[in-house]
Amino acid sequence: MDYKGVIVGLGNPGVQYESTRHNIGFMLVDYILALAESRKSMRPEKIEESGDYELWRVKFAGAYRLIAKPMTYMNLSGKAVSKICGRHGLKPKDLVVIHDELDLPLGRMKLKSGGGNNGHNGLESVQERLGTPDFYRLRIGVGRPQDQYKDISEWVLEPFLKENAERVPEILKHATKGLDILYRRGDGLATQHINRFSLDKPEES
Repeated sequence: MDYKGVIVGLGNPGVQYESTRHNIGFMLVDYILALAESRKSMRPEKIEESGDYELWRVKFAGAYRLIAKPMTYMNLSGKAVSKICGRHGLKPKDLVVIHDELDLPLGRMKLKSGGGNNGHNGLESVQERLGTPDFYRLRIGVGRPQDQYKDISEWVLEPFLKENAERVPEILKHATKGLDILYRRGDGLATQHINRFSLDKPEES
């Protein structure tokens, strides 16, 4: 089957990481899959599972696309991504990587193609394995700790605070809509939709 792109959510496997900030990419994959299960038209199907990744086929934004979770842990995400792209004939331009972003506050997100990795180990691994930075990144803000002395690696591996966790579904809903716009109408409109979103102001219809 000719797939029209792949969405990869970055995170760490294991129940101990499920609700952590670093796993916002996994959370978005789970959100899309739950949406697909509720809509027969999206026809979700798990098609591959290996030690390196879990992979689903979903009819999303009018075409069949792949959705994946690397099972390699964050620092080796590129191993899974390169295997998926290679096995299904997908190029870097067909890839959207979802990841947490420290330099955006919770409730903000940005879409871009290419650019630097800002010290994100998962992105660095993907870029190294693909040999190029030219793939889409959907950066979902998790913010930085207010305590400037708190270790960042500990911060991203902690669960969201309760009041923030309750708002995550709204963020995931908006991100999913942004991906739909990306595929249906192009990256210009998708970038506008995604980048202007904020939990502090009402979403425009």
